[in-house]
Amino acid sequence: MFQKRICTKIVSLLLVIGCLMSESVLAEKQKEPEAQTLYSKSCAMVDGDSGRLLYGKEAQTALPNASTTKILTCIVAMEQCKPDEVVTFSAKAASQPKVHLGAKKGEQFYMQDLWYGLMLESYNDCAYAIAEHVAGSAEKFAALMNEKAKKIGCTDSHFVTPNGLDAKDEQGEHHTTAYDLCRIMSYCAWKSPVSKQFLEVTQTRSHTFQSLEGTGYAVSNKNALLDMMDHVITGKTGYTSKAGYCYVAALEEGGRHYAIALLACGWPNHKNYKWSDAKTLFQYGMDAYHLYRGSEASMELPDIEIAQGCRKETLEEWATHAKLPVYVDTDITKLTFLKKDGDTAEIKKVWSDPISLPVKKGQTLGRVSYCMNGRKIYSGKIKAEVSVKKWSPEKFFQIMWKEALLDK
Repeated sequence: MFQKRICTKIVSLLLVIGCLMSESVLAEKQKEPEAQTLYSKSCAMVDGDSGRLLYGKEAQTALPNASTTKILTCIVAMEQCKPDEVVTFSAKAASQPKVHLGAKKGEQFYMQDLWYGLMLESYNDCAYAIAEHVAGSAEKFAALMNEKAKKIGCTDSHFVTPNGLDAKDEQGEHHTTAYDLCRIMSYCAWKSPVSKQFLEVTQTRSHTFQSLEGTGYAVSNKNALLDMMDHVITGKTGYTSKAGYCYVAALEEGGRHYAIALLACGWPNHKNYKWSDAKTLFQYGMDAYHLYRGSEASMELPDIEIAQGCRKETLEEWATHAKLPVYVDTDITKLTFLKKDGDTAEIKKVWSDPISLPVKKGQTLGRVSYCMNGRKIYSGKIKAEVSVKKWSPEKFFQIMWKEALLDK
């Protein structure tokens, strides 16, 4: 009996120790990577849905970004061109430095094949030929790139070349930030109308094709993380002597979307630093953040009482106020974003003040912000569900006289 009690206590103690160790291991996994343990001078990880910055190390420092530029080149071209458009290499395109396809002046290709050369092998001449085909010149194409980056939400990026080679113009040097690059990748992977096409190209391991003249070419994917880490869905490497090794990638797992960007992540002979940093950030993201759905949030929008307002021109509706039902134009139940233990999600409502009559159906009356730790990640407009007119004594007597005549 005594031995049985001892055994029971030992088992209980071991279970407690096991639980404590498990909690300790989990806490360690969920701990943010220390900046000094990462090789990148600048890096970022964002929620691919909301765009919220989940981790950053000098994430908003402007730096050259080498061939990671090509994800923007690719998405602009995909949105503006059909895959079977014929692209002719100019002398300028054919003269672009390595790495390059090696096409000759006048050689022709289908646009889709150049996307593979651009994204799998990072060919500079493919980028230049695509840019000239889309916009007429590399300079005009750069304007399209900057316009697209601004629409995506980039705040400190300036693109000069379609291939990411170091360059500058009158507006400054070719650069972006890790945060902005994550925004661009999130758009390419999940938000663009051609995201499916983008992922199809960038997930391809190898591709063979011919020029219209019959010369054969073969390209293979240099994004090793596709096979090194589960759930990675796309990525692009880059290197120049000024930018160092750079990398941008996206991961999708269980409805969670992550984008990372690494800038200045080592120089020769440290080509593999980027894989180490990428795995560290992605693993931290998956361990620390869970999926939070808008349907978990509670938001009630009661009817607004409008003084001296009425929804219908009847005596029964005459009152000192009218109730105005409202709605939000963004369906919160369909929103998803990433949240970790300790994060605080809240909804903030700001009404237009004052709300004056008349109010038209669909009129914006305020805004709703969905915030995480006090920072806005989504917003929507509060709108009137019906129209409300302003009553006056004159209008009251007109309606009263009209209804009195009808009663006769």
